[in-house]
Amino acid sequence: MWLLGLFVLQVLYVVEGYPSGAPTGACEDMLPRHMGIAPQPSPAPYRIITNSMTFLPGHPITVTITGPDYRGVLLEARTGSNTNALGSWILPPPDTRYLQCAGNPQGAVTHANTNLKGNGTVFSWIPPSTTSPIYFMATVAQQRTVFWVNVRSSTLTSVNLDGLHLATDGSSHIAEGKHFLLLVMSFVLFQVLG
Repeated sequence: MWLLGLFVLQVLYVVEGYPSGAPTGACEDMLPRHMGIAPQPSPAPYRIITNSMTFLPGHPITVTITGPDYRGVLLEARTGSNTNALGSWILPPPDTRYLQCAGNPQGAVTHANTNLKGNGTVFSWIPPSTTSPIYFMATVAQQRTVFWVNVRSSTLTSVNLDGLHLATDGSSHIAEGKHFLLLVMSFVLFQVLG
């Protein structure tokens, strides 16, 4: 009888929460599937901060969720109204792990346990080859019964110099863009010192 009671408690624990990360079913709607618990209706006390307002394919972007400490997270990059996760996360910080979304094995990051995470938890994301603006979307849980969905960052745009988009499919265009930027910077320096 004692073993049966322990088994029932274990099943209820697994069904009512996901202490080792969000389920793949949460990738599109960002809902954590905490049985019987709705997201908080109030504005989230969290913000998603990036180290840049522009991106270049293949160059890492640093992403931080600021606000009170939290236990659970689901973090993705998106574009427009598309719900597919974009790009790839690299080296998930302690207490987090990758979550496969839209067939991308590193398309999202989620919590690996319920240890506290906070402003010191820094994520790193590699942009794909696109010129479309992107933003980051998160679900953040302070605890199983208190969470916010659709916490959104500011929009990041692809690097653009005088109409020359450097975020293209060809790496030769990226190299040309870097040379162009170096040429412009040299010209400006020459004018200032000249």
